Amino acid sequence: MPADAYNHRHEMKRFGLIGDPVSGSLSPALFNAGYGSAYTYDLIEGSDFETSYRGFLDSYDGINVTAPFKELALQKADKADPVCRRIGAANLLVKTDEGVVAYNTDFIGIQMSLLKAAEHDSRIWRSALVVGCGGAGKAAAVAAGELRLETTLMNRTAEKAAEIASRLPEYNFDVRPLEDFRKCFRKADVIIYTLPGTIDVLGHLEAADFRGGRLTCRRKFILEANYRQPSFTREILDRMREANPLAEYISGKEWLLYQAVGGYGIFTGEAPDYEKMRQQLFPLF
Repeated sequence: MPADAYNHRHEMKRFGLIGDPVSGSLSPALFNAGYGSAYTYDLIEGSDFETSYRGFLDSYDGINVTAPFKELALQKADKADPVCRRIGAANLLVKTDEGVVAYNTDFIGIQMSLLKAAEHDSRIWRSALVVGCGGAGKAAAVAAGELRLETTLMNRTAEKAAEIASRLPEYNFDVRPLEDFRKCFRKADVIIYTLPGTIDVLGHLEAADFRGGRLTCRRKFILEANYRQPSFTREILDRMREANPLAEYISGKEWLLYQAVGGYGIFTGEAPDYEKMRQQLFPLF
């Protein structure tokens, strides 16, 4: 294919992000790093989903979707990845010959983050604790269920966790009140923290909580969704590493990175430049 035809093919494809707000999103920088600015990626901010969705249909090949529109995005799709149906939300829509297809890359990011951290050996896991049952929390619950982990859900509003468990009986989720966080944290091999804010008990976790027992150390993974204002502070993580050298914290930026890698590949059918995307999030000094 001549170079000018190749470049024209890239220029014809347009992608973007809709939500409210989206002005501080890292998505454009990650997308441009992944493809060397070969495609267009725009921020489409607006409080009216219908207006933003019409803009997608008129002018874009695919869009990422963020709060508060993920459930509406799933409803608009002509087809949906089965995971989307289980989660009840979509954060990526792409045009295909079969219509608009919906995906959930929160799920992709969670599974890729955990499998990468575990060096592709998930046999070390038996149980998971998902804290928070919003959009990311629902994706985390399904991701843990698909990994066949014994999964406990908890949320500030217990009824929300119970609703997810009743809607997805195939995963046999346990639901516990937030007051049981410390006990469940100690027992779980994987902790996925998706609450937007900090709970007081985090600052009071002790060595035995991070070890998973009073004397022995067990390999534990903590994955946090929030990459802007993490609840697991440096002080908490220093205490964790001192108590249990087998424990590992996976930041929200790692989650974001794998979510973007998976999503952009769905958009374009091409693998983005992973290393350049990683450097965008974790610059080398």
